[in-house]
Amino acid sequence: MKIKFRVNKMKIVLVGSSGIIGKAVNKELSQRHEIITASRNSGDIKMDITDKVSIRDGLAAIGSFDALISTTGSVHFGAFSEMNEEEYLIGINNKLMGQVNLVLIGREFIAPSGSFTLTTGILNRDPIRYGSSAAMVNGAIDSFVLAAALEMNNGVRINSVSPTVITEALGSYAPYFRGYKPVDAADAALAYSKSVEGLQTGKIYEVN
Repeated sequence: MKIKFRVNKMKIVLVGSSGIIGKAVNKELSQRHEIITASRNSGDIKMDITDKVSIRDGLAAIGSFDALISTTGSVHFGAFSEMNEEEYLIGINNKLMGQVNLVLIGREFIAPSGSFTLTTGILNRDPIRYGSSAAMVNGAIDSFVLAAALEMNNGVRINSVSPTVITEALGSYAPYFRGYKPVDAADAALAYSKSVEGLQTGKIYEVN
């Protein structure tokens, strides 16, 4: 028996669309879905994930959506012996709580059976020098995803994508990732496609 597979066109909010991974995700998913781009300085919607008012205003302007993908978030890289609370708070307030707040506020706008996809990274499972803040934040986000998936309502799903260093970013990050095999942004984008277009929830998609 031949099964006809039908792809339902979704309305997807892509936060961090101006970044390397964001652009690759946009290219992958825009072939099949409506993508609404959002970032701090460009995109269809201007959104600062460190500002809850900015998140709420942006999502309210969009209205109901089927999926939200976050490919954004900043942390401070520095020697552990010199790190202080303020430098750790950069990652906590930005990459961690920024993405958590996208979910908390996004719950008000996401359609039934929708999905959230957050971004972490390899450093909580394979740390590097100067990366203690990134490792801490990535681990917290992945744990949040695992726990939040248990309590999502209306069939809403949540996953995270955890890539190794991206090939296109080696110009900036190569000295930190000696010995790591990079992946192309286009390959990482496939994990976001799997999260959005699949059925799994509470998954951490490692892209190595």
